[in-house]
Amino acid sequence: MEKTGDPAAPLLPPHYPPPTEPCYGVPAAAAALQEPYFPEPPAYVLLPFYPRRHRRHGRCHCCGSLFSSSALLSSAFLLVILCSAAFFLWPSDPQLTVARLRFDDLRVTPPPFATIDVVLSVDLMVRNPDFFSLDYRSIVVSIGYRGRPLGSVTADGGHVRARGVSHVHTKLDLDGILVLNDAIYLIEDLFRGSLPLDTVTEVQGRMRLFFFDVPVQGNISCALNVNLENQEVIRQDCYSE
Repeated sequence: MEKTGDPAAPLLPPHYPPPTEPCYGVPAAAAALQEPYFPEPPAYVLLPFYPRRHRRHGRCHCCGSLFSSSALLSSAFLLVILCSAAFFLWPSDPQLTVARLRFDDLRVTPPPFATIDVVLSVDLMVRNPDFFSLDYRSIVVSIGYRGRPLGSVTADGGHVRARGVSHVHTKLDLDGILVLNDAIYLIEDLFRGSLPLDTVTEVQGRMRLFFFDVPVQGNISCALNVNLENQEVIRQDCYSE
């Protein structure tokens, strides 16, 4: 530190530039006096001021983690509920079952004419597996011989209540259907005494889902083997597509 040369000047510590941050002044140990009447001014050690930071309590972190876990579990539970509702409420296709197939008339004319006359009665069950009612426009029953269509008939539409069953009866009448392309197979079938036929039944409709109409359809196919002598079904295999 510098000494002032004027004895009358006040004994003040030397002028320091103001600190940029708050400081505390702590007096250091007194130095030895060099002059009896003009002691050394006291020295100061400048310590920077650090503002105190408040620590967060540990339970706040726990509360935040608990809140995040609860929100995640709630979101997952809500997602499961929505998926379950969509699974149970989304409309499914109607289920068809052939309750009975009966040939009222079946006549086969051998080549060179090679024609088939068919009168077929079909009893169907239309089951609605959904929680909404079903309105079907029509039911179409077609019959074929060795993969070639012979003809079809269309039944009127109807209404099936939610998770209900509707019984439908329809009759197919075909007269003199030519099968010239399969005349050779027709001769073999006449020799065996049985005729392989196939039927396809299709239902089309719509289902009212809240404010929307959702189109639905169902079908069932049957492979038949009919005895030409007594017109009874020897074998019947039905499956839904």
